[in-house]
Parts: sequence; structure tokens; C-alpha cells
Amino acid sequence: MAFTLEIGKEAIDFALPATDGKTYSLKDFQKDYLVIFFTCNHCPYVIGSDESTRKTAEAFADIADFVGINSNSVNTYAEDSFEHMVTRMEEHQFPWTYLHDERQAVAKVYGALRTPHFYVFNKERQLVYTGRAVDKPRVGQTPSIFDLDRTLEELKAGKEVSTPQTNPIGCNVKWDGKDHHWMPIEACDLV
Repeated sequence: MAFTLEIGKEAIDFALPATDGKTYSLKDFQKDYLVIFFTCNHCPYVIGSDESTRKTAEAFADIADFVGINSNSVNTYAEDSFEHMVTRMEEHQFPWTYLHDERQAVAKVYGALRTPHFYVFNKERQLVYTGRAVDKPRVGQTPSIFDLDRTLEELKAGKEVSTPQTNPIGCNVKWDGKDHHWMPIEACDLV
């Protein structure tokens, strides 16, 4: 079995606290499409692509809910604490729901590889895309390929997703009790 959730598989439910003080599960997101992405507060790839992700979330707000999940261990990076998540959302007013996966259970069942790592689900909540949002997400880089936008444009037009998998680009998820570069043995590139 692959580490990362495979194309065609159903979204796995969760109950996670958000920076707005509420707890969310899949049923709370009712738009036609659902974009779940594993993110954090400190990663230069996340910080470098946040504004691009904001533009995408705003452009497709009519059809898709966007949900960021921070699964990083605070024992590895204190900046990834829930308190810092709240502060970050207050400062930046990102147009997505920001959830905290303190036990890292959701990251494990989805098979999150990096921050950021995007998952797009269709109306039936089946996975139709997983991977990167853009080809150059790091701070100081200018993207030229916008995979997440392309995916959502194709879905909105009623087409099949032309490239359902790309490799996410970013820092690895910071697993509790592990070196900050550690990844599970079964984790591997998607393409």
C-alpha cells in the first residue's frame, strides 16, 4: 500500500480544532470541491507560496473549500504551535480554514509528505489530484507552473484532471520524536 492517499480514494474524516475556535470535520465543507493541504507556520516553501495559494483560494472560492492542516511537531519547531497558528491567521487573514493536527494522525492517514502538500477532492470526495500547487514555492522564487489552478480550472470546466499527481515541493512534515529531516520509510516520490 502506498504511503500517500491514492487517486480515487475517499477523503478520510477528521475532527480537528481550528484557529477560529471551532472544531471541523469533512461534513463542515459543502462546496463541490475540497482542497486539503498540509502546511505550517515556519517553512520557507509555505511562506513563499502563501500568497499564490491565497490567489487560488480566492479565485475558486465559488466552487472549493480550502483547508490548511498543520501537523508539524512543536517539539521540532516551536513556531508551529497552535498559538503561532492563531497569530499567523490574525496577521495574514488567509481565506482558508486552518486546522491543528497535534497528534499527527491526519497527516499519517493522508500520507502527507511535505509542507505544502495539496489534495483535491471532487464532489463525491474522491481524490482527483495530489502534489504541489506551483513549481517554485520557495521564498524568493517565481512560479511558472500552477498545477493547483490548472486542476481546479479543469474540474470547473467539467473535464478530467490531466495531471492527477505531481511531487509536492517543500520541507518534510516534522514528525514528533524524529530528526527534522526524517520521513517514514514507506514515503516516496509520487511520480
